[in-house]
Amino acid sequence: MKALVCILLLLETFVFVVQQQVDGGLNENEISQQISSEDGRQNPPQTDTLRAEASTDSQQYCDLGIPDIHAALRELTATVTEQKENIRALETQLRDEMNKKNEEISNLTLSQVELIKENRDREIAFSASMMESGSGYIGPFPTEITLTYKKVFTNIGNAYNPITGIFTALLKGAYMFRVSVYGVGGTSVTVSIVKNGEHVVTAYDNQPQNALNSSNGVVLILEVGDVVYVRLWPNTRIYDNENKHCTFSGFLLFPLR
Repeated sequence: MKALVCILLLLETFVFVVQQQVDGGLNENEISQQISSEDGRQNPPQTDTLRAEASTDSQQYCDLGIPDIHAALRELTATVTEQKENIRALETQLRDEMNKKNEEISNLTLSQVELIKENRDREIAFSASMMESGSGYIGPFPTEITLTYKKVFTNIGNAYNPITGIFTALLKGAYMFRVSVYGVGGTSVTVSIVKNGEHVVTAYDNQPQNALNSSNGVVLILEVGDVVYVRLWPNTRIYDNENKHCTFSGFLLFPLR
């Protein structure tokens, strides 16, 4: 801005001198001296002043808050380093969480396998009917007898013995048992589900003629080795044929500890 002012002052002086030459006939030496004199008057030596102004301008430039480039780079480098450390920490955290999840899944898988194996060991169920083939009466007998159900439909766990007619508990638990009987009128039909020699429930029917039928069931808590079977009462009889009227069934509801 100051340089522009000086140029304008010089231009004004030059115009003034030229005008005087035209008006008064000044020669070239006089014109030069006058211009020099005017220039010296208008623009005294300003070296120190310019230096001071340059220093002031530099100081003002710094005071404007414009950041130093080296400081900015140092700050940027520190920021990048911090972000890298944060990213590494996050990666480590995610890796640890994934390892933990994988371990949990692995443990769960092993538990599931053990549970499946344990449940397979706990699968106990059977169902059987009186005769393998043909038809006929069983009874009457003067004393109570254990019935043997020879036609086996299901025997998961092999806890039922079709030769003896006895079910033996392989696990401690709650078991469901059911018996059904059929007969012909004139002689009653009476059977009982027996646990370890003790009568628990009875199925009974009696009428002078026509078909007789009855059924009953019970849930029993059994210890390992307990036995359950069906007993035909004295002086009663049952009848069975290809329709499988007389059956004995049981299964484990759930194990107990």
